Amino acid sequence: MIVCKFGGASVSSASSIKNLAKIVSGYQEKMIVVVSAFGKMTNAFEDLFDAWYEGSPNRFKLLGLIKDYHQGILNELFPLENHPVYGHFQFLTDLIKEKLNKAPSGDYDFEYDQLVSFGEVISTKIISSFLETVNISNLWADARDWLVTDDTFREANVDFNQSGPRLNELISSDCARLLVTQGFIGGTIDGYTTTLGREGSDYTAAIAANLTNARLLVVWKDVPGILTADPLYFPDAEKVDELSYQEAIELSFYGAKVIHPKTIKPIQNKNIPLYVKSFIDPQGSGSVIRNIDRPCVLKPILIIKKDQVLLSLIPRDFSFVVEECLSRIFAIFFKYRMKVNLIQHSAISFTLCLDNRGPFIQDIIDEMKSDFRVLYNEGLELITIRHYNSGVIEKHTAGRQVLVEQRSRNTVMYVVR
Repeated sequence: MIVCKFGGASVSSASSIKNLAKIVSGYQEKMIVVVSAFGKMTNAFEDLFDAWYEGSPNRFKLLGLIKDYHQGILNELFPLENHPVYGHFQFLTDLIKEKLNKAPSGDYDFEYDQLVSFGEVISTKIISSFLETVNISNLWADARDWLVTDDTFREANVDFNQSGPRLNELISSDCARLLVTQGFIGGTIDGYTTTLGREGSDYTAAIAANLTNARLLVVWKDVPGILTADPLYFPDAEKVDELSYQEAIELSFYGAKVIHPKTIKPIQNKNIPLYVKSFIDPQGSGSVIRNIDRPCVLKPILIIKKDQVLLSLIPRDFSFVVEECLSRIFAIFFKYRMKVNLIQHSAISFTLCLDNRGPFIQDIIDEMKSDFRVLYNEGLELITIRHYNSGVIEKHTAGRQVLVEQRSRNTVMYVVR
């Protein structure tokens, strides 16, 4: 068994979907293909959701743009207008429109999952149908039926014990060599759709690999492999040929886009290698994440997170920031599902760097004000350098105002403006 994951960039057009078909046809063993929403459609569905949740009439225009984008891909892939896939697409968009005509409940996270998940359902329906037209027999599997989760909407926890039998039954009960399913989404026992967190398709693929004891997992991207920096900002970034599971976890924790943070544990537990390869150059060597029992000398790896917020909390009664105080702080962050990227504290102050999630930041500040004096900076960057040296530090911090510095043996972090 092989598991292949194709992200949005690798399925952003009709030509890229045809390329996917060529890639999967090159494998002879049984395969699970995990697919994200097309292109930037998750962002588009999030915009649609926000407009609907806020009661904006613009929501129908946004739905029209989503429909037009998918319709363009359909028209290129399926010249015959009576192909059944058009009916499937119309049915799904009718469900979305029906939802947009109703008022949302007061549960933001629940409603988010019910609407944004349509991106993956639509993409996999189209891809499964196209594979059949080029004689690649496959089974379309709804991840909401086999990937069982709890009801922590937008960040669901997977029930491996219930999901395993369901997925393996699908594999064994159908004669198709290939199974097409969605990344990012799952379902509760009660039948409600959940999502696994943004970029969660990598995690879905790792879960599928774990549950089926796959020989390997391949994540197809628009880069030649794992790079020492984001090539969008640093064109001279170099490819890293291999990483250990531990190093990959560290990089994902600090925000590297190479892989979703939760991805490594399921494959490490079964010692399954993960290859990161380019769908532009499928024959390229790519990079591999696997068990490495020897020391690896790595070049400095740069991770930059933009649009960061720095909060400094100072108790109003001048009390020490100790366990009881910290528990109150983190309870508030947990309430708003805010991930903290850096923490630094002294006797009477506590500083955190986190992603800017708009109105939630102000909600947090409002809750903190009664107990703390809150200092607040936004529009910052968090620079993380793994395996740093003085030259790399100087290159990326020169001329910047450093608000916070944090250093360990292998990693240095700077919050800068």
